[in-house]
Amino acid sequence: MSQKDQKKMETASQEGARMLDGANIIVQTLINCGVKYVFGYPGGVTIPLHQAFTHYRDKIRVILPRHEQACGFAAQGYARVTGEVGVCTTTSGPGATNIITAIADAKLDSIPIVVITGQVGRGSIGDDAFQETPITEVCRCITKHHYLVDDTKELARIVKEAIYVAKSGRPGPVLIDVPKDVLVGQCYPDFSQSFNLPGYRPESPRIDETLIEEIVEKLNNAKKPVIISGGGVSLSNTTDLLIKIVEKTGVPVCTTMPGLASFPRDDEHCLGMVGMHGTYCANKAVRECDLLFVFGARFSDRVAAVPSHFAPRAHIVHFDVDPSEFNKVKTVQTSVCGDLRDSMSALIKGLEKNYHKADISSWRETLKDYEKEHPIRYTRSKVEDDEDMPIAQESIEILSKETQGKDVIITTGVGQHQLWTTLFYHFNRPRTWLSSCGLGTMGFGLPSAMGAKIARPDANVIAIEGDGSLQMNIQELATCVTEHIPVKLLLVNNQHLGNVVQWEDMFFKRNHANTYLGDINDKENFSQGDGYHLKRYPDYVMIAKAYGWDAIAVEKRSEYPAALKAMLESKGPFMIDLRIPYCQKVLPMIPPGGTLDSAFFA
Repeated sequence: MSQKDQKKMETASQEGARMLDGANIIVQTLINCGVKYVFGYPGGVTIPLHQAFTHYRDKIRVILPRHEQACGFAAQGYARVTGEVGVCTTTSGPGATNIITAIADAKLDSIPIVVITGQVGRGSIGDDAFQETPITEVCRCITKHHYLVDDTKELARIVKEAIYVAKSGRPGPVLIDVPKDVLVGQCYPDFSQSFNLPGYRPESPRIDETLIEEIVEKLNNAKKPVIISGGGVSLSNTTDLLIKIVEKTGVPVCTTMPGLASFPRDDEHCLGMVGMHGTYCANKAVRECDLLFVFGARFSDRVAAVPSHFAPRAHIVHFDVDPSEFNKVKTVQTSVCGDLRDSMSALIKGLEKNYHKADISSWRETLKDYEKEHPIRYTRSKVEDDEDMPIAQESIEILSKETQGKDVIITTGVGQHQLWTTLFYHFNRPRTWLSSCGLGTMGFGLPSAMGAKIARPDANVIAIEGDGSLQMNIQELATCVTEHIPVKLLLVNNQHLGNVVQWEDMFFKRNHANTYLGDINDKENFSQGDGYHLKRYPDYVMIAKAYGWDAIAVEKRSEYPAALKAMLESKGPFMIDLRIPYCQKVLPMIPPGGTLDSAFFA
């Protein structure tokens, strides 16, 4: 033993420390960092870690989803609701690869999660050992940072460091890959180790006061100003500051999809969502504006499909914590780099000092005319001759009205149901909207709802899912029962991959290619009909009840209010199987690569 190790042992002994294996060091460090919940699925390599968790059951709870991908989405749900780091763990090999989608999803939506994977022993790495994958290499481009741990002594520092990196600056996923021999190796841990992050500078730079003065002067002279509020506003908890800016200036606000809950939808200044399926008014406002403030958004292709046509006459001021986003997609005239709380606070101070309230009343009146020109409407097709046939948009709108002012969190999968939710559910409080926006991952809704419910047990957490999306992670119905996570599920069931079939109907002459989820031998012409009168397969009510849920099918509009009341009042997991025709469309819609001039409206 070296003199250094001997001295460390003596110091640890004096401080009452004890020798621990790597697994216990990980768990103790998580507890020291304030982690109370871990979403984990065990396997051969990570047995020691899960054994260690049992020694700390009074301090940290492990929730057992039924699939590793769901571990990642549940951790995201927890992080998105709380703003804290979500933690999940899987074993090596297939356990690690199964969580890759959740990691990529967190990267694109800037969600702080720490993923701890098991790895084969250090001596076996590269030998194609049983259940080996080079997960750090596989995930190199979809993580904010990653570690392959090669020394048990480094575990306490790395775990603490990973949590810090995931949450600081622009949030994102961090991967820790732990070989089995590191996990079982023993040492006297040093829980006070300092970070070792050369070159990492997440602190917010000083905001240039002169630049803020110039921005305020631009606003003083603007005739048609607009604000775009992105997901960064929610992530930085700056909705309160945005409201102050709007109250001071009266500038109208559009939101991106990730930013839906970042500004109250029912506020008179809110124009709705901008982008492919955004409101006509929001998109028209961005196209006509002369000054555009963008807070915490990245000009994705679903917002700025043709960058040269996006806000073509505007002076754009881009506020973001990540300098790599500036001019990446859209060239802007002014960029303000820093944490949004710092930069927005500086803007408010600048407004209080130099803002001369501009008269934009005529602009506001013009926007009201735009709202009337193409209002948000339900889409019903000609084949729907039954007035009592359920309408998905109406059902979501009723849910919105019934839950306003209540402690409700909405999650969604990905598909038409997600987009209808953006249009017809009014989000008025931050961190109440959870959806896979950047990656567009089907199967996100149910497991993220589990994480949200763990984070906020007193809230009514409702997952809005499509039948195609639900089946990606339908096994989590079991987790909700066995782990006592009473989420609610509104299943928008049209027997099709709705978003894809909508594109087929609109752009591919209704040639349906593997988008019908029912029996392909059904004699009725599901390719041309409404799909509503075909035999329903599978029976989701029966499936839900087999898992231990309460469930009810709704086949008529008149049945929905009573079913919704029962779901909202239920104390346990409850599902509504809302059976609709496939031909209800998500409109408005700007075609891929198109502009507002080529948009479809209801």
